[in-house]
Amino acid sequence: MKAARWYGVKDIRVEDVAEPAPGPGEVKVKVAWTGICGSDLHEYLAGPIFVPVGEDHPLSHDQAPITMGHEFCGVVTELGDGVTGLAPGDRVAIEPIFACGSCPACLEGKYNLCDQLGFVGLSGGHGGFAAHSVVPARMVHKMPDALSMEQGALVEPAAVALHAVRLSKIKAGDMAAVFGAGPIGLLVVEALRVAGAAQIHVVEPSEVRRQKALELGATSAIDPMSEDAVAAIRAATGGVHVAFEVTGVPQVLPQCIDATRHEGQTLIVSIWEGEASFHPNTAVLKERQLQGTIAYRNVYPAVMELMTQGYFSADKLVTKRISIDAIVAEGFEALVAEKSHVKILVEAPD
Repeated sequence: MKAARWYGVKDIRVEDVAEPAPGPGEVKVKVAWTGICGSDLHEYLAGPIFVPVGEDHPLSHDQAPITMGHEFCGVVTELGDGVTGLAPGDRVAIEPIFACGSCPACLEGKYNLCDQLGFVGLSGGHGGFAAHSVVPARMVHKMPDALSMEQGALVEPAAVALHAVRLSKIKAGDMAAVFGAGPIGLLVVEALRVAGAAQIHVVEPSEVRRQKALELGATSAIDPMSEDAVAAIRAATGGVHVAFEVTGVPQVLPQCIDATRHEGQTLIVSIWEGEASFHPNTAVLKERQLQGTIAYRNVYPAVMELMTQGYFSADKLVTKRISIDAIVAEGFEALVAEKSHVKILVEAPD
């Protein structure tokens, strides 16, 4: 079967690989759609970050080259021994987290903080940029009948956004800022609406993405190339309660901190390619907090329920649909060259 595999920086190859078969406790899925994530783009431009190179990942037991794609959905086609509660024909979204189950975080149920954390399609396993995938049954979530398969491919990134907002200090009636209106940033805007934020100020250089942020419910959308974003936010709010950093751009982190009020919180959502710095006194003198967040835990059912209510809509967020053969030129390279794209979905090959 065809699969898109990561070999190195700017070296993703579409090639034929063996079709996987499910072992005990595993499920085989005919992939429908897979989204290209910002994490995928980081691996393409500056990896390896999560991709294991030179030695196997301790949980996937794989190393590069690996089949990419972790934002995916499909239809169950085969069950391994011992799998219950699922049947061929079930439409499912995949929660692609590898976790050991035995480290302190896992034992507390915080499996996204596992000491050996990995992701299908980043850390090995049978990623979604392929015709078929095999995953442990615990990664499989049945989709409500009301959701399209395209919506299924957005469950994973929407889960990132919902978990970030849940982890934050935001309360109904609070004010928030979102720095970066890529796919995750826009999903954070929607999650903030769910949480009852009274004002949501978005900072984003792309005009198309700023307009999309306003369409999704942002109070304002600020172009940081033409005005001082921090000054604009502070003029409108006096300082927000929570700022979400969703760019991974080093100079943005101190801006997020400066945009918050006393005792404000900056939530760092991005995966970073390098270091960022800020002056500690900006946190000390106002008793501000910095909080990191990674992936999600126990939120897929809530995400899909919100989707049935109209949140995290594929119709509003998907800007391009491509075949796997075009994944480099029309997918990864398009995201590098055209910052107007929000979410690009890759249709699985037959």
